[in-house]
Amino acid sequence: MSAHCGPAADRTVTGATRLALVGSPNSGKSTLFNALTGLRTKTGNYPGVTVARYEGVARVDGHEVVIEDLPGTYSLDPISPDEQVVADALDPDNPAIGTPDGILVTLDMTTLRRSLGLLAQVMRTGLPICVILTFRDELTRRGGALDVPALRRALGVPVVAVTSGSREDLARLQSLLADSAAWERPVVPPPTDPSQRRAWVESLLGSAGYQVPEVDRRTRRIDAVLLHPLWGTLIFFATMFAFFQIIFTVAAPLQDAVQSVFDWLGTQVTEHASNPLLSGFLGNALIGGVGGVLVFLPQIALLFLMISLLEGSGYLSRAAFLMDRLMAKAGLEGRAFVALLSSLACAIPGIMATRSLPSAKDRFATMMAAPLMTCSARLTVYVLLTGLLVTPGARVGPFGAQGAVMFALYLVGALSAMATAWVFKRFSSRGGPMLPFYMEMPSYRLPRPRSVADAIWSACKGFLHKVGRVILLVTVGLWLLLSLPMHSDAQLRSAGVDPADRTAVSAYEIDHSYAADIGHAIEPVFEPLGFDWRINIGVLGSLSAREVFVATLGQVAAAQDAEQPAEALTHMTYTDGPHQGQKLFTPATTAALLVFFLYALQCMSTIGVMRRETGSWKWPTIAFGYMFVLAWGMAFLTHTVVGALT
Repeated sequence: MSAHCGPAADRTVTGATRLALVGSPNSGKSTLFNALTGLRTKTGNYPGVTVARYEGVARVDGHEVVIEDLPGTYSLDPISPDEQVVADALDPDNPAIGTPDGILVTLDMTTLRRSLGLLAQVMRTGLPICVILTFRDELTRRGGALDVPALRRALGVPVVAVTSGSREDLARLQSLLADSAAWERPVVPPPTDPSQRRAWVESLLGSAGYQVPEVDRRTRRIDAVLLHPLWGTLIFFATMFAFFQIIFTVAAPLQDAVQSVFDWLGTQVTEHASNPLLSGFLGNALIGGVGGVLVFLPQIALLFLMISLLEGSGYLSRAAFLMDRLMAKAGLEGRAFVALLSSLACAIPGIMATRSLPSAKDRFATMMAAPLMTCSARLTVYVLLTGLLVTPGARVGPFGAQGAVMFALYLVGALSAMATAWVFKRFSSRGGPMLPFYMEMPSYRLPRPRSVADAIWSACKGFLHKVGRVILLVTVGLWLLLSLPMHSDAQLRSAGVDPADRTAVSAYEIDHSYAADIGHAIEPVFEPLGFDWRINIGVLGSLSAREVFVATLGQVAAAQDAEQPAEALTHMTYTDGPHQGQKLFTPATTAALLVFFLYALQCMSTIGVMRRETGSWKWPTIAFGYMFVLAWGMAFLTHTVVGALT
C-alpha cells in the first residue's frame, strides 16, 4: 500500500524510513525503483509545485521503507523545474517538501567519471547516503573494471553493485534499507570548488582501479547508420510508417475477434431481453456504446508494445537526437521532442514532461503544441473512421492503405504541433535562456520483458479504467438522452410506426429524442462539414473523452441493428434535411471528421492540466479556441476538396 506525501513531508507509512532515489537519466534508477517496490507505487504532486512525485513501499525484514523516485538530474544546480525539485527535496533547510532519512544514489558504472560529480553534490547535503552501482554487466562486457570494495573505502559510504535481474544483488541492497541511520558516513565531505572536485573524482577512480570501458562497438556501428543525418532520418520515418502498418495488420484479427464477441452479446440481448428498456440499455448503452470502444483495446496494447520496445532498446533517445535538427526549425530543442513524443500516449504526460525544458519560453510553446500530437484516445476514432474511409484490402503499392492513412494523420499532427510551437514561441513574450541540448545515449540492448509487459498493462489498465468510469458514465447519460422522451404505442401509431417493429421504434425514438434536439440545435455550426445531428452529439460528448465519439456512434448503430452494428454504421443515411436518404459517411464527411479530430482539443482533462501548468485559465481558453477554429477550418477545406474529387 502506498500514497503520496502531503505537505510538510507526511509519511506514507507512519514511522517508516523514507529514502530518496537520485540519479541521472538512463542510470537504471526507475528500473531499480520498480524492482525494490514491486510496483507498489502511487503518484502525487509536490506541495506548491506541479511536478509529479512517485513513491513506493519496499518491505524489508518486516519493516516498510518508503522510497521516493526523484526526477532524473545531472546536477543539483537546477536549470529546470524537475531539477529544482530534486535540489529542494535534498535540502535539509527546506521544510516544504520534507527531508528524507537517507539517499540512494544510482551511478552508471560505464560513465562513472561523470556520475561522481552528481554524487559529490549529494554528499554535501550531510544526509546518510548509499551508492548503488548499475550496469555492472555492461561494464564487464565492454572490458571495463572497478574494485567495488576499494571504492566503498574511498567514499566512506555503503556501495552496492547490482545487475539487472539478479535477486542476490537486490537482496544485498534491501538488507541495507531498513536502517539508514547506521550507514557509514564520510569523514570529510567532497570539495565544492570545481577544480578540486575534479581532482577528488580522479583520486577516487584511481583508488578503485577504475578502467574506462571501451566504446560499445556494436552501438557505434549501429549509430553510424541510425544517427546519419540522411539515412538515420529516413530509417526513422520508415520505422514510424511500419509502426502504423503493424497496428492494422496485426491488431485487425484481434479486433475482429473482440467485435464478434460483442456481436454475439448483441444477438443474445435481442433474442432474450423482452423488456424494451432493459434491452435498450444492454444492447445500446453497454454493448453498442462501451463495447464499441473496447473493440479497440488490441490497438491500444499494440501501440504501447511498440513504443516500449523502441524505448527499451535505446532507439527513442536516438530519435530525439535526430529530431533536434527538425525541432530547431520550430525554434525548439531536442528535449521538446521527448515531451511531444510523450503526447503519443496522452497529452497530459506530454504537457507535464515540458518541466524538463530549461527555457520557460520553450516550455510554454511546447505545452501549447502538445495536444496536437496524436494521442491514444484519438487512435480509437482514427481506426473507426479510417475503416469507413478505406476498404480493408486497399493498397498503396505494397503497403496497406489504412496504415498509410494512419501514418499520414500522425505525421500531419506532429508537423502541425511543431508549426504551432514555432508560432507561440515567436509571438510569446515569455523569456528564457537557450541552453545546449544534452541527452544520454544508452547502449543498444534488448528490452526487458517485464518492463515491456508493465508498460502494456499500465496502458491497458488506464484505458479500461477510463472506459469503466468516464466513458461508461457519459455513455449512460447519452443513452438516456437518446432514449427520452418515451413514446406510447398510440403516439407511435399516429406517427406511422408499428409498435411491434423494434427496429423502427428504436429509429423513431432516436430521431425524436432529447439528443436529437441538442444535435439539431448545434447543426448550423457543423453542417458545412457534412455532419448530421448524430455526429454532432458524438463530437459534443467527446469533450469528456474522445472515445465517447465512438461510443455514441456505437449506440446509434446498435439501435438500428443490434446484431451487426458495424454494418449499420456503414450504411447510415441522413434522416432529414436536403440530404435526407443519402449516405452519411461519404468520403468527404469521413475525411472531414478525421481532420477535425486531428486538430480539435476534445479533452477536458488536458485543459485542466494546462490550466494547472500555466497558472490561469487564459492559455487553456486560447488553446481550446485556436484548436477549434483550426479544426473547423481544416475540416471544411478537406470536405470541400474531397467532395470535389469524389
